[in-house]
Amino acid sequence: MATTDTTHLFERHRGTLDDAIAAIQGRHFYAPYPESPSPRVYGDDAADRGREAFEGYLGNAFPVELPGSRGQVRTEHSPYGIPLDIAYPHADATAVVAAAEAALPSWRDAGIHARAGVCLEILDRLNRRSFEMAHAVQHTSGQAFVMAFQAGGPEAQARGLEALAYGYDLITRYAGEVRWEKPQRKGDPLVLDKRFSAVPRGVALLITCNTFPTWNAYPALFASLVTGNPVVVKPHPGAVLPLAITVAVAREVLAEVGLDPNTVLLAAEETDERIARDLALDPAVRIVDFTGSTEFGNWLETNARQAFVNTEKAGVNGVVIDSTDNYAGMLDNLAFSLSLYSGQMCTTPQNIFLPRGGIGTEEGHRSAAQVQADLAAAVDRLLGDEKRATGVLGAIANDGVARRIEAAASSGEVIRPAHAITHPEFPEARVSSPVMVGLRAESSDAFRTEQFGPISFVVETEDTAHSLRLLEETVRARGALTAAVYSTDSATLESAERTAHTVGVNISANLTGQVYVNQSAAFSDYHGTGANAAATASLTDPGFVAGRFAFVQARRPH
Repeated sequence: MATTDTTHLFERHRGTLDDAIAAIQGRHFYAPYPESPSPRVYGDDAADRGREAFEGYLGNAFPVELPGSRGQVRTEHSPYGIPLDIAYPHADATAVVAAAEAALPSWRDAGIHARAGVCLEILDRLNRRSFEMAHAVQHTSGQAFVMAFQAGGPEAQARGLEALAYGYDLITRYAGEVRWEKPQRKGDPLVLDKRFSAVPRGVALLITCNTFPTWNAYPALFASLVTGNPVVVKPHPGAVLPLAITVAVAREVLAEVGLDPNTVLLAAEETDERIARDLALDPAVRIVDFTGSTEFGNWLETNARQAFVNTEKAGVNGVVIDSTDNYAGMLDNLAFSLSLYSGQMCTTPQNIFLPRGGIGTEEGHRSAAQVQADLAAAVDRLLGDEKRATGVLGAIANDGVARRIEAAASSGEVIRPAHAITHPEFPEARVSSPVMVGLRAESSDAFRTEQFGPISFVVETEDTAHSLRLLEETVRARGALTAAVYSTDSATLESAERTAHTVGVNISANLTGQVYVNQSAAFSDYHGTGANAAATASLTDPGFVAGRFAFVQARRPH
């Protein structure tokens, strides 16, 4: 049962939880964890302490003990070229599931308030270690430091809180106990005492990705935990450290309040070991969350039939340009969207559909060729300064992205070639600016499949109606997490929104300022919809959380 310590944790953080519940219901702006890596926010020594903590991991065994480990694994390589050489306990799939299964009763019986309090404390401690996490995310994913701080730290923590709030709200909004009375025409009423318990499904398996190891993981982690399910975290072999830190913090909090630390476990593996398949098919694993390739996501959906499976996979995101009343703003906005983190975001636009007859602007008509040239020039302006360029681009996460960049040029007419950029701080970093390729819709199918990385296709179409049809076709066939449209015509905007509804993709219109199509705000924006092939669920909505528990009732005569 819940201890006085867990009660204290819940009361300490209750204001944050109440604010989070109000935010998910109102969908308004809410930033519980400051996103600025400023000493005025996190303290004068926070940056130094975070860097020192990160450097302390390098070349050493990560300080976490796990049941059934079989030696150690060292699988990470920094995209910035610095040696990592961090050793993690080598997981035994059977042992970690058994340990998680043994931890389930105490975690379930702790109750919703205790679980929420523990989860809130974990998030609070992670927030205090955001600089440490920033270095960990930067040197495993390739994100630039500021982005790694924000997306790997406070924004990921906010997404975790969002999921926690949904779980807490879904469980507590309904009565837990009631005396049920049914009047009778004759005699006394029928009276039953009823108790309703939110019962967890079982062990949860969380399979994380290389590029956003915490941002994509925290919603599932905290949704499973708050609803009573122990979690086995299986990190991508290239990005173990951010999840190892997360698991260590969670285990620390659990142990302090007398709960089983095996409620959260790390399952690190060798690079080509693929223990995720064994874990996913274990009968005790009743929840699977996955971010990664379409191939393995589809395999999980087909084969892990005993589990509630959520996958986020590949998609083909598109932008339809019809017209604009802010030509320069449109170009600059798109240039940043294409360049941010070298296009290694699941929300980055890939296809830009452009009528071959050109578009109308506030500066007059612009031909398709002129729009292409001007967009390439906007990317050049953005990345013209080397230091600023590396801060936007980060580094290439892995060899697969590098190979796709090289191959993209053969897909069509190169509008803007990719350029290698030297990082001023990390000379061994692999940094590349985006490649832009022009295609005619009728003469190439290259744009119909995802090319993950800093690769974009400007697809010339017959007209805007044709562009919208191609957007619909590609999303229907491959899925997408984002779509965008630029138009000064209200009928065209309505048509684009209907198209988005038809294929279940989130759409943005006429973004020309500091909001970008590939960014998603916790508590307000839904990340994915679950309504097309790119993802089975939305981060975060009630459907993402509700499948992790069931209401079970017990009743007896009064």
